[in-house]
Amino acid sequence: MTAPGQPGRLALAVDLGSSALKVGVVSLTGQLLASSETPLATERLPGGGAVQDAAGWWRAIRSLAASVLEGQDRERIVAISCTGQWASTVPVDASGEPVGPCLMWQDTRGAEHTRRVVGGPLLGYSPRALAMWIRRTAGVPSPYGGDPVSHMLHLERDEPRVAAATRWYLEPVDYLSMRFCGRAAATPASMSAAWLTDNRDLARPRYDRQLLRRTGLPQAKLPVLVPTGSPLARLRPELAAELDLSPEVEVVTGTPDIHSAAVGTGAPEEGQAHTTISTSSWISVPITRKKTDPFHSIATIPGLDARSYLVANNQEAAGLCLRWLRGALPSPSELTFDELTALAASAPPGSNDIIFTPWIDGERAPVDDRHARGGWHNLSVATTASDLVRAVLEGVAYNARWLHQEVEHFVGRPLNPLRIFGGGAVSDLWCQIHADVLDRSIERVEHPLHANLRGAALFAGLALGDLVRSEIRDLVPVERVFSPRSENRNVYDRLYAEFPRLYKRQRAMFGRLNAEAG
Repeated sequence: MTAPGQPGRLALAVDLGSSALKVGVVSLTGQLLASSETPLATERLPGGGAVQDAAGWWRAIRSLAASVLEGQDRERIVAISCTGQWASTVPVDASGEPVGPCLMWQDTRGAEHTRRVVGGPLLGYSPRALAMWIRRTAGVPSPYGGDPVSHMLHLERDEPRVAAATRWYLEPVDYLSMRFCGRAAATPASMSAAWLTDNRDLARPRYDRQLLRRTGLPQAKLPVLVPTGSPLARLRPELAAELDLSPEVEVVTGTPDIHSAAVGTGAPEEGQAHTTISTSSWISVPITRKKTDPFHSIATIPGLDARSYLVANNQEAAGLCLRWLRGALPSPSELTFDELTALAASAPPGSNDIIFTPWIDGERAPVDDRHARGGWHNLSVATTASDLVRAVLEGVAYNARWLHQEVEHFVGRPLNPLRIFGGGAVSDLWCQIHADVLDRSIERVEHPLHANLRGAALFAGLALGDLVRSEIRDLVPVERVFSPRSENRNVYDRLYAEFPRLYKRQRAMFGRLNAEAG
């Protein structure tokens, strides 16, 4: 037996982020025993391309797995569970080997093909297509691209050699699961961003034939659907030998990071909300019915099981803004994350009335506008470097508030508190700014950088029957609570009131200047 307070059965967990790959050993009850990571780079291509090397991911995972397994009781590892970024597409052959790079969620090269399928005068959509998709799925492929339909159409229409070599188009987490167990499969959760599954009855996962006919995509290249959070297959024998693991280890279905985050932050039940300051950001909460707000790019997707949905949305740049700042300006590029946030702390709340708009990579929610761009506003000769850096942190929080108020309207209830995780959430200052700007309590979970590793392991615990969902909230410790400070209410309310107006006043300019950029 396991000693009291000690972890019992374990999972090898993989978290494939957009900018970092993490591998950890985590108990099925969420205790992190070991982890290691490596940075990832996205290659930007002409015409809106954004790709990563999927074969390189796999090589890195095998190396990181060997490292984190050192000194661990490998006999207690019973599961492998993958999570990570989604709405990306990996073309693979019948054995699971990539036949081309992964088209990332930022890749918009297929937008023109998607527009031919769904485009029109209503919010950029054909009214008929919009009604057809929303009725079946709750969402619709974007006419701006950046989702699996546009990726697959781009490969089928523009890269025939890759398309001819492709047996399966897989989401990244499904690709990784296939590399571990050899089985090509997906779930309603992992395929949710493709908007090709009928989501009206989650107990009957299936692709919608009418939507597939409308897109012209080959169903034969889409993986079979299996239930979310279920055992998939056993670990491949050669990998079991390589990693010195039992061949009885179960590979469970992969999950998008929004799903693993709901579990890994201890917010898996209806009304329990979470958010993140990662490369991108979102605000999500489980609900029990399918729903769509096409005006603010908010929809429900298949949730943690066949009985629930998750509210889905995405803001393109959150932590990315601070990373961009380090690389874009000579002086900040010499500063660490901690030094940058310390510099920001020396400026007053409100950054001396400087407002930063964080749309440096376009935006999806609460406005779907890939032409939008960021910037500082209301600069003067008195503006300091600390003002500029703090304004970046506050601008990300203003953007979160803009989305948060629409999500609260969408679900019809206040979302308070918000569990938070991600690299940016390590900063006390950034968490406090979010609490002040949103006027909501922010609960930072323990090990915020590894919440998705925890979530992947907890998903394995659910899949193997070690846990039930009602136990999860108590298994995720809250490290610190950030309460809104009343003394900052007026300054943030005043500046936030200008924030959405800045977008509305500049929207036409963004379109004129950036139309060719896609």
